[in-house]
Formats: sequence, C-alpha cells, structure tokens
Amino acid sequence: MAGSSAEQAIAVVTAYYAAFNVGDIPAMLALLDAEVVHDISQGGREVGRERFAAFMAHMARCYRERLEDLVVMAHADGTRAAAEFTVQGVYVATDPGVPAGTRSARGQRYVLPAGAFFVLTERRITRVSNHYNLADWTAQMG
Repeated sequence: MAGSSAEQAIAVVTAYYAAFNVGDIPAMLALLDAEVVHDISQGGREVGRERFAAFMAHMARCYRERLEDLVVMAHADGTRAAAEFTVQGVYVATDPGVPAGTRSARGQRYVLPAGAFFVLTERRITRVSNHYNLADWTAQMG
C-alpha cells in the first residue's frame, strides 16, 4: 500500500466498511488484529477476532444495515482514525440485547447517524469503538 501513513489508515478503514456493506465478514476480519478490542456502543468491551466474528453473526441475524455518507479521517502518523456515516437499517429479528420496552422486530426501518474510532498498528485495526444514539434508534422502533 503506497502513500502516507494517514492515507494507508484511511484505506484500511474504507476497506473495512466496504466489506461491511457487501456482507463480506471474512474480509472485515482480515483487517483486524487477532486481539482486536471492540467497544460496543453503549455496551461492553470484547477482545479478539473470534468475539468480533460472533458479534457480527449476531448483528446479521437481527439487522440488515448499509452504511452511507462515509467520511474517514486519520492522524498523520496513521495510528488513529475516525469515521462518520449514516446507518440505513431494517430491524429483522428481535434482539434480546436491546433496552427493555423496545418493540419486537417487525421490519422497522431506521436511519441513524453514527461514528467509530479506530486504533491501527501495522495496517491492522487493533481497536474499534462504535457510537450511535441508542435513544434515537429506540424511538424509531415505534
């Protein structure tokens, strides 16, 4: 990968989201460090590529999402990056992890501004922290 460290970080994060949008989880996982730290929005912290794969499998069962309006920024040294995007989603199967009182899945559509922060080492993602407004998502569920 040619270019500056920042350009390389942006390329890694962009490839990560391109893989997400086409449902290519193996390609996403290939960009992660084996001990990746995953900070789940308004949730816990999981460590490891295998835990991340399980999280993604759970998400694929409950949601159909596409990320649009992606903007990726990176520090000049390429060790940190951030992304902002809009989640276009459909709630397809009830997720037992959502807040109490949230309606069961019945194909509700949602549009949600979101973002993520990344730490990268040697062109691998070593931490990803996702952020979105859970109250906004819950309100959109009806």
